[in-house]
Amino acid sequence: MTLAEMKQLYDENIMGTYGRAEVAFVRGRGCTLVDSEGNEWLDCLAGIAVCGLGHSHPAVVQAVADQAERLMHTSNLYYIPTQAEAAAELTSTCELDKVFFGNSGAEAIEASIKLARKWGKQSKSGAYKIVAAEASFHGRTLCSLTATGQPKYQEAFKPLVPGFVHVPFGDIGAMEQAIDDETVAVLLEPIQGESGVRIPPDGYLAEVRALCDRHSLVMILDEIQTGLGRTGKWFAHQHEDIVPDVMAVSKALGAGFPIGACMARGEFADVLVPGDHASTFGGNHLGCAAVTAFLRTMKSDRVVENAQVMGNYAVERLTDLAAERPGAVKEIRAKGLMIAMELTDGVARQVLASLHGRRVLANAIGDHILRILPPLIIGPTEIERFVEALSQSLDEAGATGAP
Repeated sequence: MTLAEMKQLYDENIMGTYGRAEVAFVRGRGCTLVDSEGNEWLDCLAGIAVCGLGHSHPAVVQAVADQAERLMHTSNLYYIPTQAEAAAELTSTCELDKVFFGNSGAEAIEASIKLARKWGKQSKSGAYKIVAAEASFHGRTLCSLTATGQPKYQEAFKPLVPGFVHVPFGDIGAMEQAIDDETVAVLLEPIQGESGVRIPPDGYLAEVRALCDRHSLVMILDEIQTGLGRTGKWFAHQHEDIVPDVMAVSKALGAGFPIGACMARGEFADVLVPGDHASTFGGNHLGCAAVTAFLRTMKSDRVVENAQVMGNYAVERLTDLAAERPGAVKEIRAKGLMIAMELTDGVARQVLASLHGRRVLANAIGDHILRILPPLIIGPTEIERFVEALSQSLDEAGATGAP
């Protein structure tokens, strides 16, 4: 099928909810994707932080294929062996105790919010309000959209779910002022990804942890993008040596297979009981086989450590690149392989188009920010190729920083 034929099928059969680039990918391996015309691309987006092991990692492919041959679906009305194995592997990466599996990040957020609100009814006189951050992103379901601190995504879908308050990200004073007797939880991304890799001040998460302890609030972290090695640790909160009460995980979890998880510790791990929450496909045989293969490979191949080392290397090379164009780059923000380059000239979209012309994938956030989220297995050779393509693309887009 040609790209033109594919586009026609899309126009006739698919709702127009995405603005798509003029390319269709048909296979991939590692950091390389191949399009429908047979061209190879360097992927420095990883399906938006999904393909941590790169594309079609043999261990994950084999695990899913073997499981598909045995059994694909029963129901959570029965025990699912791969689900128990996946949960045990996942809880071993952090200090949270138990897992509820869904199918996506938004579902993981929904489960986290329901858990917190039920705990508020049981243990905090019916408290239900949740303090979240401005410029945050937590998903597209109605409740997760309400938690998202970006009005541009919300306007068409009002009225929204009551009980959410938004404060500036990184401002602990504003957060404390927003808390009242009806507040039950705080919901935060450790690093805001969708709004441009916005990193809070050092110590902020520790201050939030102390604030939650002081006011008896549930600390919920959205580690959907930041988790599972992306920042050079298993989870971004581990950089500050704190533990949330509840955590949402997804994206990289299934190495490309759709799955999400709500994790909780201590008393919070036992709040939801039969009848409170469910998912027909959540924690299914196939998804959990992918999770276990992904996590075991991450551990055996020391992929988290690679993300830290290669993240440092990428930032070093991008800093060198920025120094060659004084004034063109306002800031480079990074934690591990979660990287943003903010441009002063407002040409991020032009740079992205130029990168696509060189068959390199990244992401533009607005007119000023390039977001770089490569597979966590990336090496120096791929980073050098990306930096070379970016250098040429910055020149082509006229990113000089000149007044």
